[in-house]
Amino acid sequence: MKLSFSIAAESDAAELAALHSAVAEDLTRRYGRGMWSSATTEKGVLNNLRKPKFSQIVIARNGGRIIATLRLATKKPWAIDTAYFTAVERPLYLTGMAVHPRMQRKGIGGLLLKQAEIVARSWPADAIRLDAFDSEAGAGPFYARCGYREVAHVKYKANPLVYFELLLNRDGE
Repeated sequence: MKLSFSIAAESDAAELAALHSAVAEDLTRRYGRGMWSSATTEKGVLNNLRKPKFSQIVIARNGGRIIATLRLATKKPWAIDTAYFTAVERPLYLTGMAVHPRMQRKGIGGLLLKQAEIVARSWPADAIRLDAFDSEAGAGPFYARCGYREVAHVKYKANPLVYFELLLNRDGE
């Protein structure tokens, strides 16, 4: 497998929407309907791609095909309560991470998170924050294995979430 990483372009929108929808279908099949069950539209992806000052979508390709993605944004997602996180000047929020179901458990997600750190340090950012479903369908254990620190368990609209953060040292130490 030969992976390459880049920032998504508008021409990637349809493929990104298909990837997110494939992951949503897989999670729904495995765990039943939940907040993860929503299909992603090309229009929604394009909306995010057209905000490069406030977010960037990082993609992983294998043989030219997008197999994984995540979004880094300066705007706080609706389900995040910043009171639980370490106070920093420039946090980024990781949202919309997806690895194609056939490519999961091959280390791609961890490599994608390392790429997200590179992008975040260049932004520059002091931390990466995220929320994950606190259920079997959630990726909490994955984020913990990748070095993200669990900071809280919360409920948002009756949905259990777990918050994680990765503090970034600007000196590279």
